[in-house]
Amino acid sequence: MQTILLASGNAKKLMELRALVSDLPVKWLAPSDLPGGLAEVDEDQPDFLGNAKKKALAAADDVALQLGGRARGAAESGGEEIWTLADDSGLSVDALHGAPGVFSARYAGAEGVGKDAANNAKLLSEMEHVADGERTASFHCVIAVARKGVVLFTVEGSVDGVILREADGTDGFGYDPLFFHAPSGTSFAQLSAEEKARVSHRGIAVMQLRERLSALLG
Repeated sequence: MQTILLASGNAKKLMELRALVSDLPVKWLAPSDLPGGLAEVDEDQPDFLGNAKKKALAAADDVALQLGGRARGAAESGGEEIWTLADDSGLSVDALHGAPGVFSARYAGAEGVGKDAANNAKLLSEMEHVADGERTASFHCVIAVARKGVVLFTVEGSVDGVILREADGTDGFGYDPLFFHAPSGTSFAQLSAEEKARVSHRGIAVMQLRERLSALLG
């Protein structure tokens, strides 16, 4: 069974991954499973791909430093190396020349529980005078899987939409209340978790991840 550490403290991501690959020989670890956790990574790359790779490789270095690169108790028995998985995702708005892009999570500079609201408020302010026909945008997600010093593979997903003039819905997170998905006829914040997983950028990327893992692990 291959052990993969998810380089994120997001419990929802870990739960989603476990569910989508539950029939594959994968054991998932969280940062809390490392004795020293994961070091902070400066997400300074110019695109989602660069940040995802950087985070996955940094996590692999942490695993190698703390566990010798292998799951506890596996080194003596020749067990599989621990792989690491990291993702980077965000919103790109055409009228804002791709912003907020890689700065999506820190667009307004806020932290904590009010971060999403602050980011959405700034986006609405920036888009205030943009005409209805020019409010197109897209969500992007890139996932990188690595082991020490090597990126094994990357997958990505994207989905197109339109930025609304006011929030619609209370579910989801991030920019979901402002992102109208035409095929669904509603915003991402109005979709159930299952519905969103089928059409979202992250859901598309995770399904590609499943295919790659299935091919590699059998």
